[in-house]
Amino acid sequence: MEKIFRSETVSRLRHLAGSFVTDPLEAARLVPEGLASYFEHAVDYDVDKLWEARLHQWLDAPWPCPERRIGQELWDTVAEELHDCGFAFGRHTYGQYSDADAALGRALWCTVLHTRPTVAVETGVARGITSRIVLEALERNGEGHLWSVDLPHPFERDLRAQTGIAVPAHRRSRWSYIEGSSRRRLPGLLRELGRVDMFVHDSLHTARNTRFEMKCVGQVLHPGGMMFVDDISTHQGFADWTRSAPQARALICPSADGEGLFGIVRMQPTGHPVKAT
Repeated sequence: MEKIFRSETVSRLRHLAGSFVTDPLEAARLVPEGLASYFEHAVDYDVDKLWEARLHQWLDAPWPCPERRIGQELWDTVAEELHDCGFAFGRHTYGQYSDADAALGRALWCTVLHTRPTVAVETGVARGITSRIVLEALERNGEGHLWSVDLPHPFERDLRAQTGIAVPAHRRSRWSYIEGSSRRRLPGLLRELGRVDMFVHDSLHTARNTRFEMKCVGQVLHPGGMMFVDDISTHQGFADWTRSAPQARALICPSADGEGLFGIVRMQPTGHPVKAT
């Protein structure tokens, strides 16, 4: 396992070196991430196989949920649209990165519909799969806005034209796209917004970056607000932050393809007891 992690670290550092040609300023911000990733390690999470039912308990929503099927159908539609446009879809199809997973998509769809967030923030866009899911749900609610912070592919300039391609023009009125790394753009955005109802982390999946984003958002996340953190299985960032936040309830969820994990956090109101999950 240690050899695998070291191999991944070497790969990241090689890509990082190439990114200086594409975007020197942002590449310089990635240097600490590349170095810190050498010290990452996997965490033995307690995966909840009934996570969807548990999530709906948190949302005070019925289970089985009638929206689940609709969310999955929307996901399948988006995948079909991308295939029809000639784009691959799924794991490791966006350079060395991956599109989000269907299980995360269903979780976002149901959460937006049941909680009706006004302020949603996302880091990481890539082709815009999760952005599309959230925006479709906001549109159905008739309220809310999504702010997405994204650094277009730092290593392969040709892929930058695919940024947000899954989001059609008629779904962009509730969307603000902010180009740049979360290190550079997220703190200022959060100061401007002052409060967040829902947050999706799907940007650089390192322990250091995950902790940074969760810490920033945790300071403005509304009581009862939700965080969704993708790809938590290869580093300790999610576990570190949730242990440091006594008001955070965490749910560990398996991806639909069985190749990864994502985490969900619900912030309890101050003084509210934190129940075990």
